[in-house]
Amino acid sequence: MELYLLRHADAETVAQSDDERFLSEKGMQQSQRVARFCEAHEIKPDIIFSSPLRRTHQTAAIVADKLRVELKTVRWLGCGAQASDMLAQIREYRNLPSLMLVGHEPDLGLFTAFMIGTGHGENIHVRKGALIKLSVAEFAEAGASLEFLLPPKLL
Repeated sequence: MELYLLRHADAETVAQSDDERFLSEKGMQQSQRVARFCEAHEIKPDIIFSSPLRRTHQTAAIVADKLRVELKTVRWLGCGAQASDMLAQIREYRNLPSLMLVGHEPDLGLFTAFMIGTGHGENIHVRKGALIKLSVAEFAEAGASLEFLLPPKLL
């Protein structure tokens, strides 16, 4: 399986709660760049899963709309998602060729480290609007290979 991980794009700092933060203008542009990059490189996941937080859902919606892909909002991608739980959730979709998860830091960095078997998730920093590709050979810890981690400036 090709597994794409996308950190939400830049968000406004002022909101009633962290959950309600909207994408900033910079974040909207970052999300559009990711969507155009995916389209140009024929990256079209079978489904996109998003955290329920507003900024994450907005990021995912921009990409899903551009690629014409189904978007599902799921609680298991909320802030504080655990790598083993994320793996258990995607294992349910192992019959699909590709998925995209849109989430948060440090969760995505820790999940990437878990999947490639580095054991040091704190060493992987995923910038806002960054895109990661993992090739999953086995749905287990250390069961994937890192294909790329692209910061938003390169998209």
